[in-house]
Amino acid sequence: MQIRKKTHNKEVIRGKRKFQFLNSGILGIKAISSGRLLKEKWEVTKRDLHKKIKFFCGGGRCKIWSTLEFNNTLTKLNVESRMGKGKGPIYSNSKFIREGKVLIEFSQIPKHKQKEVLSFLQKKLGLRIKLVNL
Repeated sequence: MQIRKKTHNKEVIRGKRKFQFLNSGILGIKAISSGRLLKEKWEVTKRDLHKKIKFFCGGGRCKIWSTLEFNNTLTKLNVESRMGKGKGPIYSNSKFIREGKVLIEFSQIPKHKQKEVLSFLQKKLGLRIKLVNL
C-alpha cells in the first residue's frame, strides 16, 4: 500500500508538453485547456465511460488505456481552527492537467460513435478536450 504524504511547497515544473503522442491505442483524448482533476471525479467518469463503450462495442472488442497518476494530495482544515494546528487531514488526491496531455486512449471504437464519446467526456470532465488519431 502506498503512503500518501502531505506536501507543502511544490517545485515548479518548467516547460510545456504540447506534443504528446499515443502509446497504446489508435484514438486518444487530449486536453486543450489546463485545470485540476480530482481522483473521485476521474474514477466516476472512467466507470461511466466503460459502461458507454461496452454498450457501443458489444463485448470486449474495444480497449481503454489511461496513464494518469494522481500525485497531489489535498488537505483541509476547519475554518474556525487557530494557527499552529497543522495542515489537516487528507481528503482527496488530484492531478494538474496541462494542455497537450493525453488523458485516455482507445482502440476499435466505431467512427460514428467517436463524437458521442467526445461530447460525453467534455460534459463530465469540465476541461476542453479534442480527439487525436494515430
